[in-house]
Amino acid sequence: MLAIVEISGEQFKITEDTTSLRVPYMADATEGQEVSLDKVLFSDGSAKPLATVRGHVRGEKVIVFHKKRRKRYRKTNGHTQRYTELAISW
Repeated sequence: MLAIVEISGEQFKITEDTTSLRVPYMADATEGQEVSLDKVLFSDGSAKPLATVRGHVRGEKVIVFHKKRRKRYRKTNGHTQRYTELAISW
């Protein structure tokens, strides 16, 4: 089975082998809550995928480094993106 769903404005491809999915952070979702995947853009079968919130995780830290040569200017910033982990079932 194959389905393409839209979650938080992004499209995700879900197959039979997909057991978990990392989507953009859902602030109102709690662990163990079932999330409805209403926007199914494509499905090759009649079955609709179901999603349960596993928890909230953080991605890898991204380092942003700015430098202007010969001016003694250096600036380092970091950013860590938050995600929601979903368990997928059919």
